[in-house]
Amino acid sequence: MPMANQKTLEDLFLDTLKDVYHGEKQALRAYPRIVKTIDDDDLKQAFETHREETEGQIERLDQIFEMLGKPARGKTCEAVQGLIEEAKEVMSDFKGSPALDAGVIAAAQAIEHYEISRYGTLRTWANELGMKDAAKLLEQTLKEESRTDEKLTKLAEKAANKKAA
Repeated sequence: MPMANQKTLEDLFLDTLKDVYHGEKQALRAYPRIVKTIDDDDLKQAFETHREETEGQIERLDQIFEMLGKPARGKTCEAVQGLIEEAKEVMSDFKGSPALDAGVIAAAQAIEHYEISRYGTLRTWANELGMKDAAKLLEQTLKEESRTDEKLTKLAEKAANKKAA
């Protein structure tokens, strides 16, 4: 009789941590290219602020890997890779268009929503596994991601969507 898979919630936590680590690094690399295409100064500032937050989020992930006694290594995050490709497509297809900023916001929010989902899950699992310090760090990142999403929604409603219409 084949032996059952012995993987645990801790294994799943580590695997998901690697995924989100890679995703954050990919997003960080994509920000400069995205910012170059944006017209609206407030939107540029929002991306610059979030780029700085992302650097802090990566540092918090590094701390969690350290708590686990594991090397801080990413595992290819297909989801964020795909969402960044979609963002590049929007930037290319709508370059010079009044709808560009609205498209960039929508693409960025797709990434934020993925990250919010991941960080919420990781925080819950960290609590379940008794990793209170890791859970606090993940909660901090979750709040930043949610604030960024709210800020992007406000920017879309204030200007980008109206300009696109």
